[in-house]
Amino acid sequence: MTTIRQRRVGKGTEADDDQPSEEKNLKPDGKILTGHTGGKLWNILSITVGGIVAISLGLLTSVYVATLHENDLWFSNIKEVEREISFRTECGLYYSYYKQMIQAASIQQGLHGLVYDNKTESVRTINILERMNVYQEVFLSILYRILPIQQYLEPVYFYIYTLFGLQAVYVIALYVTSWLLSGTWLSGLLAACWYITNRIDTTRVEFTIPLRENWALPFFAVQIAAITYLLRTHLQPVQERLTLMAVFIATFLFSLTWQFNQFMMLIQALALFILDCFDMLPTAKVMWLYIIQISGLLLVCVLQFFNSMILGSLLISFNASVLIARTIQKNLKKGGLLNRLGKLILHVLLVLCLTLLINKFIKKILNLESDEHIFKFLKAKFGFGATRDFDANLYLCEEAFGLLPLNTFSRLSDTLLFYVYIFVLFFMTVAAVIIAFWNLSGSNQVQFMEKMEECTVTLKPDAAYNLIHTILFGCLALSTMRMKYLWTSHMCVFASFGLCSTEVWKLTLKCIHLYTSQRTRVIKYSVPIMTLLYISYKFWPGIMDELSELREFYDPDTVELMNWIKSNTPNTAVFAGSMQLLAGVKLCTGRTLTNHPHYEDKNLRERTKQIYQIYAKRSPEDVYRILRSFGTDYVILEDSICYERRHSRGCRLRDLLDIANGHIMDGLGENEPDLKPSLYPRFCEEIKKNLPPYTIHFTRVFQNKTFHVYKLAKHK
Repeated sequence: MTTIRQRRVGKGTEADDDQPSEEKNLKPDGKILTGHTGGKLWNILSITVGGIVAISLGLLTSVYVATLHENDLWFSNIKEVEREISFRTECGLYYSYYKQMIQAASIQQGLHGLVYDNKTESVRTINILERMNVYQEVFLSILYRILPIQQYLEPVYFYIYTLFGLQAVYVIALYVTSWLLSGTWLSGLLAACWYITNRIDTTRVEFTIPLRENWALPFFAVQIAAITYLLRTHLQPVQERLTLMAVFIATFLFSLTWQFNQFMMLIQALALFILDCFDMLPTAKVMWLYIIQISGLLLVCVLQFFNSMILGSLLISFNASVLIARTIQKNLKKGGLLNRLGKLILHVLLVLCLTLLINKFIKKILNLESDEHIFKFLKAKFGFGATRDFDANLYLCEEAFGLLPLNTFSRLSDTLLFYVYIFVLFFMTVAAVIIAFWNLSGSNQVQFMEKMEECTVTLKPDAAYNLIHTILFGCLALSTMRMKYLWTSHMCVFASFGLCSTEVWKLTLKCIHLYTSQRTRVIKYSVPIMTLLYISYKFWPGIMDELSELREFYDPDTVELMNWIKSNTPNTAVFAGSMQLLAGVKLCTGRTLTNHPHYEDKNLRERTKQIYQIYAKRSPEDVYRILRSFGTDYVILEDSICYERRHSRGCRLRDLLDIANGHIMDGLGENEPDLKPSLYPRFCEEIKKNLPPYTIHFTRVFQNKTFHVYKLAKHK
C-alpha cells in the first residue's frame, strides 16, 4: 500500500481512525462487533451471503439475456435455417465450424477437416485452427458428442446456453473485483445491477452470440479479478502462487478465444508499466504479470500452429523490451526527483526503441504482413494522412470503428453510473497524481508533505491498477466504439467500488472539512443503498416490459435464397458475394466460399477486394476473369449493397471501390481531381439488363426482392 497522510498533531481520535484495523468488524449499519469470535462469525456470514448474492445475480443475468434472445427471435419455434441465419456475418462463420465438428463422422475426421479445410476459401487449403480462434467451438462440439445429452438438447441450444452461462461468470467476476476493491459485497451488488441496467452499453451477447468477444470478455474479467487480488498486500506465498496460476489460466483462455487479445493485453501491459515507473505497484509482481502475458500468448501460438501474427505482436515485443530494460537499469527507483525523472525518461525511451527494433526484426524474419491493415487504419483514423487503401477505408467507414457516440453518456447517466464514475475517477486521479509525485520526490519533499493540511490520501496497489486500467480502456472506447464493452463493464466495477470506498469518502469529507469516522461509515453504506433503490424503482418496470415483449425472426428473402442453394446447386459449388452473406451460405448450405468475414489475412483481404469488383465499374470480361480465377460457379448480388443508402457518399462500398480503382464516385458531390470517369458502367446494375456482353458469361438462375444469383459460364 502506498500512503500519504497528515502528520499526527495530537488528535488521537483521528489518528486512530486512520488505522486499517478499525474497518475489520463492521456491519453495514455501522455497528462494531466486539470480540475476536464475533468478528470471525460476522466475516464468515458476510462472505457466505455475498457469495450467494454473486452467484444468484450471475445466474439471473444468464436467464435474462437468454429470455431476451428467445423473445426477440422466437428461437424455439423458428426453422433450423432461420436459426442459423440469425447468426449474422462472422458469427455464422464461427458457428459453422461447431456444426461441422458435430456432423463429422468422428472427432478425428472433424479435426482433420478443420486442419485441412478447402471449403472456406476456394482453390486454397487452409488450417482453420491456425487462422481463426475457434478452439472453443472444437471443445464444445467434442463435449456435446461425448456427453449423454443428444436426445435432450439440440446442438444449437448447447452452444447458446454455454455462451449465456459465461455471462454468469462475467457478472460474478465483476462483482468479486468490486468486492475486493471496496471490502464490502454491497459494492459487488451495485456493480452487477449497473451492468444489467446498462445492458445496451455493457454487452451485446443476446444478438451476437458466437462473436469472439462474448467468449473472451468473461475470462478477461476473471483475469482482472485475479490481478486485483494478487496486488493486495500481505498475501501468503501459497495464496500468491495460486493467484498467479489463476491469472495465467484466465490470460490463456482470453488469448485463445479472441483474435484481438494481443491489443487488449498490450493496453494492460502499458497500465502495469506506467504504475511500475511511478513505484505504485510491487515490481516483482509486475514482472510476473509480464511473463504470464508472454507465456499465455506463446502457448496460444503453439496451439494455433505457430501463428505468425501472434509472434509478431507488439505485446511480445513490448514485454520483452521491458524485461530487458529492467535488467539493464537496476537502480531505476533510487535518487532525488530530477535524478529519478532523468532515469525514467531514459527508461521509457529505451523500452520504446527496443520494442520497435524487436518487432521490426521479428516481422522481417517471419515476412509478416497480416496486421498491416490495422496500422493503416489507425494512421488514417488519427489524422496522419488520408488513404485510398480499400481495407483501411472499409474499417473507417464502419460505425463500430468510429468515435463513441455522445448518446452513450446520456444512457449511462440515466442510471447514475456515469456521474458516479466521473466523481470517483476525479478523486482517485488526484490521489494517484499526488502519490506519483511523492514517490518520485522521495525524502527530499518532506516540506511539501508538511504543507498538505487536513489531507489524507491512500491508494492501494489494486485500486491504482484498476484506476489506470479504466483510464486506458476508456481512451480506447472513446476512439473506437466497438471496444466500449471493455470499458463500460469495468466502469460499473470502478464506480461501485468508489461509492463504497472508505478512502474516497474520507478524502472527500476531509476536503470539505466534514470528516468523522462515523459520518464516513454512514455515507459509505447509505449512498450505495439509495442508489440501488433508485435503480430498482426506475428500471425494474422497464425490464419487466422488455421481458414481456415478444417478436419473431423474419427474413424470408434470405431463407428463400438458402433453401434454393441447398436444393438447386451441387455440394461442390463455389459461391462469390459479400463477406457477410457468404458466412451464412457456408453455415446453412455447406457450399464452398471465395471469401469470408475473418479479415486477418493479407491474401484474403486482396481476394475480397477482387471479388468486390462485382459492385465496381468494371467490364463483364474483367469480372468474369476475376471470379473464375477463384473457381467461382455462382455469384450472389445484393441490392442492399448495389444501391446502398446505409452509408453516406464516400463510404458506400461502391464508393470505396471507385476510389481504390481511381474512378469518379456516383451522385452529386466533389471528387478528388485525379479521379477519372470509368470506361464501363457499374457491373451490379448493368448485368440486370441482360445485355449480350453479360449474358455470354453470366446466366441469372435465381432472384427475389433482395438477391440475384448468376451462374458463370464455363468457357474453355
